[in-house]
Amino acid sequence: MQKTAEATFRAYGGQLRMSEAVRHGITPYTLYTLRDRGIVELVSRGVYRLADLPPLSDPDLVTVGLRYPDAVVCLVSALAYHGITTQIPHEVSVAVNQTSRLPSLDYPPVRAHRFSKASYSAGIETHRIDGAKVKIYNRDKTVADCFKFRNRIGMDIVLEALRLHRERNGLDLGVLLGYARACRVEKVMWPYLEASL
Repeated sequence: MQKTAEATFRAYGGQLRMSEAVRHGITPYTLYTLRDRGIVELVSRGVYRLADLPPLSDPDLVTVGLRYPDAVVCLVSALAYHGITTQIPHEVSVAVNQTSRLPSLDYPPVRAHRFSKASYSAGIETHRIDGAKVKIYNRDKTVADCFKFRNRIGMDIVLEALRLHRERNGLDLGVLLGYARACRVEKVMWPYLEASL
């Protein structure tokens, strides 16, 4: 049974939530046995990965992605992932739909934000980080979100993100304004976009 369970882990990228493991026929007893023998390790409550895998490159995003597959990494956390900020996030910022339960973890610290349906669903990209699927807003949507939350994160961070995004990726005004409309910040963003042309 141990070999079968290990093969199941490998077939799914080496990491599984307990509910996924049970759904694939791995009993909780088998899972705990694998953990006690050092074959799998506990990444976060209810999330296990094979111990012989290389160390996680971004354990915070992987943990959040595995524990809360519907949460989308946003704001400063997404800026950091895309390399358009000099800030080092001290928590993982995630967006959830207005009707969703807010995620909470002991570690890493998570700050959840409720987004409207239109704002939540726009601009989601799914990235594979260390074999785990993690939803992250694309660069343009992240910049629009930062304008929306400018009073919480600081206008200096927002303007730095806009500048770095323009320098490193170029700005597609049509795309950026589309996300600004979805976030209802088009009038706020327009003067800054005009100045950056």
